[in-house]
Amino acid sequence: MSLLAMPTVNDWGENVFKLTSMGLVSVAVLIALFVIVAIILRPKKSGNIKAMATTQLVFSAAAMALAIVTAEIKFTRLPMGGSITLFSMLFIVLIGYWYGLKAGLMTGFAYGLLQFLMDPVFYSPIQLLIDYPLAFGALGLSGLFSEKKNGLLKGYILGVIGRYIFAYISGVAFFGHYAPKDTPVALYSLTYNATYILPEAIATIVIISIPAVSKAMSYVRGKATYSSWNSRQMATK
Repeated sequence: MSLLAMPTVNDWGENVFKLTSMGLVSVAVLIALFVIVAIILRPKKSGNIKAMATTQLVFSAAAMALAIVTAEIKFTRLPMGGSITLFSMLFIVLIGYWYGLKAGLMTGFAYGLLQFLMDPVFYSPIQLLIDYPLAFGALGLSGLFSEKKNGLLKGYILGVIGRYIFAYISGVAFFGHYAPKDTPVALYSLTYNATYILPEAIATIVIISIPAVSKAMSYVRGKATYSSWNSRQMATK
């Protein structure tokens, strides 16, 4: 692992790994590959393929950028990781909602690695995998409801549950030693991760359930997907 990461000690005196320059480049390449695969796996619909791919790239990049920015707007930061942010999970959920399950998962994986690059320190490769690409990739499960009624709301709830499950697993497997004395590790992980994921999820659900917001989300989806393109094509025929 010496080429990609080097051992170091974190603020709590624990032995961890930090990415080297080569490791940073390798993760950046992986992010690019995930984004490319997401575009390749987009839903196959009639129309200008090049224009559709460009639209997906632009909207996905914008959503990821908004997720990164809003993730830095933290209302509460927990001492062992995790924070309540300004709806950052929603922007990754939107990508799955727009482009389906495969594209949502791939983009979620890419976003998870982007989050990792913000602080590229980890305990083990398995912990890195669970806490970043898998946890944030789970937000792409929203793609399962891409074509369903109230798909954004249902997809958001499923995506957040997926992220919570991976956060719980990580808490039990890697951070159980932080549990207070006489507190079961499983209970500690359940409550700790709910402390930051649940409030943001509830606030987001309330916001996207407002009729005006829901209507705006539908409008953006029309621009992000191929419905607006197909409408223009039909009008010219």
